[in-house]
Amino acid sequence: MIEYRPIRKEDIPGVMKMCEVEGYTSYCTDGQTAWRALTAPGVCTVVAVDGGQVVGFVQMQSDGLIQAHLSLILVAGDRRRRGIGGRLVREAFARAGGKRMDLAADDAPEFYRSFRHREMAGFRIIP
Repeated sequence: MIEYRPIRKEDIPGVMKMCEVEGYTSYCTDGQTAWRALTAPGVCTVVAVDGGQVVGFVQMQSDGLIQAHLSLILVAGDRRRRGIGGRLVREAFARAGGKRMDLAADDAPEFYRSFRHREMAGFRIIP
């Protein structure tokens, strides 16, 4: 049975491995930096753990009242299309708070369209 809960320090190696597999190198180089980013003030990170193994996680930023932003979501390749991602998003949003959630996505549009939504154009600014 999959457990959905806030991230713990012992989850960091599993999260880092998932990021490495998917090419999200910002979270792969240093466990302490990953931990600090995933637990910073205003950040809610929820993991999906099955048999002690991290099989998915979501990072959400929120002001707790109005605005939330889905920053990152990953589900292990062999666990996709089983409802884990949707549950992670719902769990994080409930824990982080807010009235709406925004995200920038360049893949998996069918996944995001499965939620009640409004599509709009957006930009990611890279300083």
